[in-house]
Amino acid sequence: MNEKYIPLYRKYRPQRLEEIVGQEHIKRALTNAIAMDKISHAYLFTGPRGTGKTSTARIFAKSLNCKEGPTITPCGKCENCIDITNSVPMDVIEIDAASNRKVEDAQNILEKVMYAPVNSRYKIYIIDEVHMLSNTAFNALLKTLEEPPKNVIFILATTEVHKVLDTIKSRCQRFDFRRITTDDIVKHLRYISDSEKINITDDALFTIAKNSAGGMRDSIALLDQLSILDGEEAISTDDINNLLGRLSFDTLHSLSTGITSSNPQEAIETLEKIYNSGNEPAQILTNLLDYFKNLLIVKNCKPEIVFELTQLNEAQIKELQAQAKSLDTHQITFLIDKTADYIKDVKTTNNPRLWLEVGVIDLANLAENTSLMELQNRLSRLEGGMPAQTSTASYKTPPAPVLNRQKIKDLTEDKSVKHIEQNVQEHKNIEPAKPEPVKTEAPQQEDFAPMPKAKSIPADDITILWGQLLENISSPPTRALLKQWANPVKISAAETVLTMKNEIFLNQIQNGSKKQALIEAIDTLFSQSNSNVIIRLPLPDDVTVKAPPRQLSQPKPPVQKPATVQTKDTSEEVKEEDIEQIRDDINSESSQNANNGEYKEVHSDMVNMVMDLFSGKIID
Repeated sequence: MNEKYIPLYRKYRPQRLEEIVGQEHIKRALTNAIAMDKISHAYLFTGPRGTGKTSTARIFAKSLNCKEGPTITPCGKCENCIDITNSVPMDVIEIDAASNRKVEDAQNILEKVMYAPVNSRYKIYIIDEVHMLSNTAFNALLKTLEEPPKNVIFILATTEVHKVLDTIKSRCQRFDFRRITTDDIVKHLRYISDSEKINITDDALFTIAKNSAGGMRDSIALLDQLSILDGEEAISTDDINNLLGRLSFDTLHSLSTGITSSNPQEAIETLEKIYNSGNEPAQILTNLLDYFKNLLIVKNCKPEIVFELTQLNEAQIKELQAQAKSLDTHQITFLIDKTADYIKDVKTTNNPRLWLEVGVIDLANLAENTSLMELQNRLSRLEGGMPAQTSTASYKTPPAPVLNRQKIKDLTEDKSVKHIEQNVQEHKNIEPAKPEPVKTEAPQQEDFAPMPKAKSIPADDITILWGQLLENISSPPTRALLKQWANPVKISAAETVLTMKNEIFLNQIQNGSKKQALIEAIDTLFSQSNSNVIIRLPLPDDVTVKAPPRQLSQPKPPVQKPATVQTKDTSEEVKEEDIEQIRDDINSESSQNANNGEYKEVHSDMVNMVMDLFSGKIID
């Protein structure tokens, strides 16, 4: 070869403002500044790499120092234009701040700033990656940037503008370079390919543009690398995937089909073929993540923008549409989230293949586990006893139950017998309800959620659980108090409901360390944390349960349910003598408790514990 090879990204670097791809707002602003002769002393060019910051700075310098300038169309033939094009100008100094970041380098610049330009109209300093300068170097340049000598211009370029001092940014005219659109990159790549006679398909150009993340320099460099593959057949997307280590669409479609169909065997067999082809685990999961992203776009976006967002052809989009029909949006987003987690695991582990295989098998099972019906069934089971829905109707978020806290407070804080009398009297005055047709669905909203009632739990089961719960309480006084005055209505991992015989002991167990000891005992019983505990006064239909005194393995026979006042059936008459009996029972119990001295205001926890252990009582 007689001529030295020049890379394409250097060979096709723009030489005029109109040749810059994209960045229309910046080209218009700089053009007007030159035409109106409003040249600032400092500029700050920011934006992602490969978007034209340094090229624009050189073109701007050429426009200002051209012998025919300042002009928006530099001749390219004068000495200044040729020197800038060949990167050997005398009055345009390019500095890489990454390797010249010390304060001494900044002072060296300041010493030369005072000299007038030799052959040009302006002395221009182009400082690339200016964010790499140290704070002391920035401060050394600060005064010069604010009031530079006549005919001196600073052009600062950076990809991380947030690292530049605010005092520096405030003294510059800032221009933000945007990522170049895929269409603009493809058009420019087609122009270069035709000029260089590179045989490449449009799909391959789209793949290059998409892989460059909006950077023109990266796109041209990749096209230059692919040009060595040029032959009788046009360069295709598969050639690009092989060169970059990316998986083809068909391969990813096969792998994702095994995952979304909940077939771990098929997914792992496809994965084995992919891995044996030389693909790295992190790259496999990254490509799979991109595939799921395209699947999510196809599922939720209009067809007219799907092609632009995914950069796939029509046949590939149709395959994604067919696959997306069997999936819900939340399933796809869940797969995306889990795939991203496994990418992190693969990058940090010493055995990436292991986690790759574990991840794919896990994804294949999670696709089935996150089906909408399964989520509804789980939600029903967790919310407390409602049967799982089997309807295939469209999913709607169930409304949250409406709780009237004031009513609950009124019920739990009532301290007199009058409350019971009032409730019974209200039930007496209610007329028998008329029969209504059976409804299959509960009301959408309720103003009041009733207190938990006793459920049909075998007496021996709850007796055993009650005994185990008492054994787990570490505080003897608390255990004695609960054993004598508490009654379990419900004991389960989801919820535990206890009743206290009167208000005084209810207040004692609800406050202080006693309730915390009860919660810790329930946590130990069910191997969980922060158990849900409800402590309330007894309701008429609660079943009385007593724990076995010693051996939990031989529970006592089920306790028979005592006769209670029936308030549910409004058609049954409630006798006046029942009200009197309730009053007498409560007054008698209160009097006996006061005589025995079992209230906490009278006797200590230790006294109550001794009474419980020895079945004793207080004698005046």
